[in-house]
Amino acid sequence: MVFFLILGCKQTSFPQHPIMEKIFDNTQVAFSSMSNKELERAFFLFNMIKNPALVKIGTSLTNVALKLHLPVEGLIRKTVFDHFCGGVTAEDCLPVVGKMYSKGVSSILDYSVEGKEEESSFDDALKVTLKTLDMAASNKAIPFVVFKPTGFGRFALYEKKGEGKELTPDEALEWGRIVGRFDQVCKLAHQYDVEVLIDAEESWMQDAADDLVAEMMRKYNKEKAIVFNTLQMYRHDRMDYLQRLHANAIAEGFHIGMKIVRGAYMEKEHKRAEENGYPTPICSSKEATDVNYDRAVDYMMKHIDTMAIFAGTHNEESSYKLMALMSEKGLAHNDRRLWFGQLFGMSDNISFNLGANGYNVAKYLPFGPVREVMPYLIRRAEENTSVAGQTGRELTLLTAERNRRKAAK
Repeated sequence: MVFFLILGCKQTSFPQHPIMEKIFDNTQVAFSSMSNKELERAFFLFNMIKNPALVKIGTSLTNVALKLHLPVEGLIRKTVFDHFCGGVTAEDCLPVVGKMYSKGVSSILDYSVEGKEEESSFDDALKVTLKTLDMAASNKAIPFVVFKPTGFGRFALYEKKGEGKELTPDEALEWGRIVGRFDQVCKLAHQYDVEVLIDAEESWMQDAADDLVAEMMRKYNKEKAIVFNTLQMYRHDRMDYLQRLHANAIAEGFHIGMKIVRGAYMEKEHKRAEENGYPTPICSSKEATDVNYDRAVDYMMKHIDTMAIFAGTHNEESSYKLMALMSEKGLAHNDRRLWFGQLFGMSDNISFNLGANGYNVAKYLPFGPVREVMPYLIRRAEENTSVAGQTGRELTLLTAERNRRKAAK
């Protein structure tokens, strides 16, 4: 009943880049870390996900089961949770981390508990993030740490701060604690020489987050990119933002790190814009988003001497394009300024084939208590409704690998 958790990225068909070998079709490499049992589980799950009605029913039933505290954790854990999450704790993830790294794929431990509003929860998130940072410092298979801005502070406070409204004395103290949490992570990451990915969220709170991340870049990106912001390129204003930030970086002498993604909040963004009577911040079409994404990658590659890119995409053509740009510039596959990234449990054909060919690639590996992580995974499903291309591609690849293994017996 919970077959809906892998809808975080959408696959779009593009003409194949003419100079790149189609390495992503190699299913033997793609699924080399999966046992036959794990392969069959993946095939079952993606077959369920391809049915929109089943996805909707599964989401509703799961929400009800969680609210009623029904004993469904065992079922969830054995099926969808284990396919798309690394474990309940960061330590639980280590066997998965090791297995993937043996195939050339790194991990990013992603504490995926969200939607909390209490100071104690923000402090807990900080503790977990610092713990993953300690683990990354001593484990080369974990090259990044990651956190969400709203993991460290209230959404409404980011919104108020971004609107330029005066904060109350208590709110000013609260904002100071948010800044302190950001700084504590980024300062330690700088000391450890471990990069930090800071996720992007809804547009109406993002301005304050952007300003705070830029402040961290000024402090800790003097020699190279340690702190990374995230650009959601379905927003039509993100290229302007990137260029303004670059102008500031040149003037003030710091490097820019950016995770570039298409975006994850489209339906929510459209709805709020319509309800509040302002133009949607989202690009006019999927094609316009793709163009915007490519522009951001091209721009950063032109300035790669003072920038670093984490290309978070499940889109094969986007990956081929970046590979081609690297080749044209004569950059090594393992240049530390260039990373590819996908979610655990998805697009293994991209991740593991990139790893096998020596590229820097990392999987986001969610973890947390089953009940606490489920809202995060459900949100990914609810925010992504057009997934036929991605799901179909996954099934095609899984089918090909199942057939290959049967023929090899």
